[in-house]
Amino acid sequence: MKPLNPTFAGTGTTIFSVMSALANQHGAVNLGQGFPDTDGPLALRERAAQALIEGPNQYPPMMGVEALRQALAAHATRFYDLNYDWRSEIVVTSGGTEALTASIMGLVNPGDEVVLLEPAYDSYRPIVQAVGGIVRPIRLQAPNWTLTEAALAGVFTNKTKLIVLNTPMNPAGKVFGRDELELIAKFLTRFDALAICDEVYEHLTFDGLKHAPLATLPGMAERCVRVGSAGKMFSLTGWKVGWVEGPAALIGAVSKAHQFITFTTPTALQIAVAHGLNTAEEFFLNLARELQGNRDFLANGLKEIGFDPLPAQGTYFLTTDIRKLRFNGSDVDFCKHITEHARVAAIPLSVFFSADAPRHFVRFAFCKQRKVLEEAVARLATHFKRN
Repeated sequence: MKPLNPTFAGTGTTIFSVMSALANQHGAVNLGQGFPDTDGPLALRERAAQALIEGPNQYPPMMGVEALRQALAAHATRFYDLNYDWRSEIVVTSGGTEALTASIMGLVNPGDEVVLLEPAYDSYRPIVQAVGGIVRPIRLQAPNWTLTEAALAGVFTNKTKLIVLNTPMNPAGKVFGRDELELIAKFLTRFDALAICDEVYEHLTFDGLKHAPLATLPGMAERCVRVGSAGKMFSLTGWKVGWVEGPAALIGAVSKAHQFITFTTPTALQIAVAHGLNTAEEFFLNLARELQGNRDFLANGLKEIGFDPLPAQGTYFLTTDIRKLRFNGSDVDFCKHITEHARVAAIPLSVFFSADAPRHFVRFAFCKQRKVLEEAVARLATHFKRN
């Protein structure tokens, strides 16, 4: 057989699938994969059901249902004073990952260099490599994952096409500050580069922090495309409704890639998400407060057991240092061990690095009901007390 695409043929099953399968096998509380265990607003689900029955159920416009693009444009203006033309500067995709894929495919040429900030969401690298791009990683350091000018200077070259900026950041839970955004803006301008801004957790920030899109900085709107997700905003991850916003020159290329990936996204779900953006703002604002409480409960519980929780400023995730537990093995070994023996699943952080990854951090998801988190903490406490 002739060789297959090495980017995908050489890639194993994602750690999320591996750990979820192991969790199912052992009846574990699954704090690994990041999805809520309760569905989002009933009003949105009822609106989707109504639209599904009433129709139409044929292809919507390739760029997305007009009502949703209009609602997204209004949302960007209301929260960030960003003004996008819904006709040419917003495209609806089948989830955030498709939005990222279409953005990378539309903007990256073979040989272009793409800067990734590690720990990085695991889909970025293979998509870049599949289109012939060259990954230039910056490794951020715990506990605060601070981005420095020296780090940017070490990877930006005349071949740099773009940076992928994920803020709030999965898996680290970091919200990039104004000074870090200004550094990125300086390098994008100096090297005439672009940014794909993965902002799917834009409304899930804690402790009074506010998400600031890179596109709001002077001169950045024309260099940035913004990726968003209804799944994260409304706790409806299975709907797979995402979007990309940006200047028409960039969105035109992104939409051409989108048309050959999924072409469209289910009409009924788009109609329901538009309804949510127009009427259910309180849901995601309250969700951030609820998740902050979950974060605090989980961090305190894990700390009492012997974990060393790191700051988590946003997202669904809490990273913890496991060295104080004196476990003899890697983070992967640790996650398999607690799944099998404590019956609680987590994700090893090393999978979010390209090479020479730290082996003493694990990521827990706290986007669960409080009683689920209580059970997870109780199981871990029992296990480590016994051991």
